[in-house]
Amino acid sequence: MTETSAIPNKPPYAMIAILFVGAFVAILNETLLNVALPTIMHEFEVKPTAVQWLSTGYMLINGILIPASAFLIQRFTNRSLFITAMSLFTIGTVLASISPTFGILVVARMIQAAGSAVMMPLLMNVMLVSFPIEKRGTAMGFFGLVMIVAPALGPTLSGYIVQHYDWRTLFTIVIPFSVIALVYSIFRLKNLTPQRPIKLDVLSIILSSLGFGGLLYGFSIAGEGWSNPMAYGTIIVGAVSLVIMILRQFRLEEPILEFRIFKYPMFALSQTIAIVLSMALFSAMILLPIYVQDIRGFSPMEAGLLMLPGALVMGIMSPITGKLFDMFGPRNLAIVGLSITIVTTYFFSQLDMEIAYSSMVILFAVRAFGMSMVFMPIMTNGLNELPQRYYPHGTAMNNTLQQVTGAIGAAVLVSLMNARSESKGEELYMQALATAENGVTKEMEASILKEAMLNGVNLSFFISTIVIVLALVLTFFMKRITSSAEDIKPETQDSEINENPATQG
Repeated sequence: MTETSAIPNKPPYAMIAILFVGAFVAILNETLLNVALPTIMHEFEVKPTAVQWLSTGYMLINGILIPASAFLIQRFTNRSLFITAMSLFTIGTVLASISPTFGILVVARMIQAAGSAVMMPLLMNVMLVSFPIEKRGTAMGFFGLVMIVAPALGPTLSGYIVQHYDWRTLFTIVIPFSVIALVYSIFRLKNLTPQRPIKLDVLSIILSSLGFGGLLYGFSIAGEGWSNPMAYGTIIVGAVSLVIMILRQFRLEEPILEFRIFKYPMFALSQTIAIVLSMALFSAMILLPIYVQDIRGFSPMEAGLLMLPGALVMGIMSPITGKLFDMFGPRNLAIVGLSITIVTTYFFSQLDMEIAYSSMVILFAVRAFGMSMVFMPIMTNGLNELPQRYYPHGTAMNNTLQQVTGAIGAAVLVSLMNARSESKGEELYMQALATAENGVTKEMEASILKEAMLNGVNLSFFISTIVIVLALVLTFFMKRITSSAEDIKPETQDSEINENPATQG
């Protein structure tokens, strides 16, 4: 029997709050462990390629399960889905905090990821169902606290804990929050989302896992160098599997991920802009620590603290931006925000060996201010255009594309940085060799390496600037959505979807 749901008269704020807690600690764990990887590598005596699986494995499970979240959200109640996800996350966290071997720690991280993968799509879906369009901006602004602030706080919190406590504390401090969220959800969580007795297409799940998992893994290891055949192989397998999977979805009556939603123009435009931004913006989370630690010699703790004011700015601005979105729509906010982001990203492409730490903190905070005005308004406006029956597919598609394109953008920009660093290093070395009377000393080699790496970082930030300009151009074509598309019958959706009346100027 199919359950139905409607927008409640009064949003269930207490229920949404506990979903926020669960999603926050789940997303926080994506970046929480990065700073601790060297410490863990030393304790368990494993190689860098092995310890990276603590991050790569987490990301892969997310890439595999997030596309399937559309099926899960439609098939199961949000109550049972959240309880299951939070249980898995809690079990994984407890196991990680007491793991005696590296192998058990990797398994624990994957169990964590299995729980966290569905958190963001589920929370977004509940938010869309709970609030009418005219109030969604404010609501989704608070959602931005989870999506943006949690990953940004991870390195700072991790750096402090690793410097002062055992790395297992990273998991121990999360356990009380996850247990509270789980216990509360068991006794108080109710269902808001509609369910349908749809069947799971196993072949689509397999193709989706190979497709998104292959792309994520391939581009993540390609960031370390394109000479690795495994990078090419997994990217090719992922791309081919993804194409077959997409073609199959168009032939299924109940696709696990509905690609027809891209026929809604503002949703398609919002996802295109988000893809461009993800490729350019999240790569800064990699480039800045490289500059701060490897080139300037600051500690991991200082690198994390550099980003903390920016995270706080985004946290403060997210609800404010949501309210402004409800009042003025997405386009003007995005234009102002992207303009600020372009200018600050360009300044980051002009880094040198003398810029003060405080100047970098301010520049990153201003950049974060610009970013806070872009992501949530654009994403919310696009989702607003979809009929309610497409909410699970819209949220799953949004989160999947964020994961995949973020990995691709980071890999491409880091590859460009490495290539430029190598060529510039060779050039500088030959110049030093020609001018040094007593040959190139070790001190000169170290200086050449840092200058070459700086040149590579600046190039990557400059490319990011150009890419963000493209996002700004696309933003001028955005129109405000004031009412969602009608939930048309499945047999007529292909013919009527292009006549969608929801897009208004």
